[in-house]
Amino acid sequence: MLRKRAGGVAIQGFFGGLAGLGKLHPQASPARHGVEVLHNIRYLPGDNPKHCLDVYRPLPERGPTPGKRPALLYIHGGGFRILSKDTHWLMGLAFARRGFVVFNVGYRLAPQHPFPAALHDVTAALEWLEHHAAEYGADLNQLVIAGESAGANLATSLAISTCFARPEDHAQAAFALGRVPKAVLPMCGVLQVTDPERFRRRRPERVGQFVQDRLNEVSLGYLGAERMQPNIAWQLADPLLVLESDARAVRPLPAFFAGVGTADVLLDDTRRLHTALCARQVHSEVRYYPKQVHAFHAMTFLPAARDCWVHQLEFLERVLQRPLPLI
Repeated sequence: MLRKRAGGVAIQGFFGGLAGLGKLHPQASPARHGVEVLHNIRYLPGDNPKHCLDVYRPLPERGPTPGKRPALLYIHGGGFRILSKDTHWLMGLAFARRGFVVFNVGYRLAPQHPFPAALHDVTAALEWLEHHAAEYGADLNQLVIAGESAGANLATSLAISTCFARPEDHAQAAFALGRVPKAVLPMCGVLQVTDPERFRRRRPERVGQFVQDRLNEVSLGYLGAERMQPNIAWQLADPLLVLESDARAVRPLPAFFAGVGTADVLLDDTRRLHTALCARQVHSEVRYYPKQVHAFHAMTFLPAARDCWVHQLEFLERVLQRPLPLI
């Protein structure tokens, strides 16, 4: 238990520290990139600080503004247990400086708030966008949903909810909006939470005890001690299995772009995602980045990270059929 706790603290400290140090760099200032940030806008009533989002948008005087700009809902990672919209400021800035209005959403974290609390929250954020996105100059007809790691899981499950007629109340709320995103970007996703041992079974030499502890921590925190038991209520914790099943979508699924490093233990989830989407004849593009670790694209000092951002944005230009120049 001490080993697991120490490992979790180390992971949180690394990514939280990296985000904090990055903010100290002069180039981290949104104003230097023609971007303004509106902090802590509440998408659900009450006083829970997790029920807030930040809006990153191009300043109106920067660049051509022919009508509204494409909307992007960003869902942060952190194993459903750590990190926040604030640690993921880079994602909001990176997309906003290419012309998106970015809604960087916070959500309740496990284990205090286990599944499906996070899905309830990001669904509520999507509902809020339906009524308020236009106020911020965002065009929901060009909606993108993006996230990395656990955020990729939530982004994929949310996209599924807009296309499949499902029994869960949060899925029904998303489906009732009648809006399917144009694109989904599930980067380095953990897409099957109920079986954290699957990577070790397949390639035990790649999964050491530290890594296996983190995978178990994610599963236990998000789903609880009964996570290994079959439970239909947990299907959207495993969006990969939904897409691999014979369940039929009522509406066509959006286009997907997924990127992952080949040194990432979660690599196989992205491979399976691409296979499942292709089997459904969904537009799916995937990029594998040699020797890159989990969430490498957040470390933009790496050449591979910069390549990954280029590939994401090129994909979005093709799908949205509009240029995304630097503002």
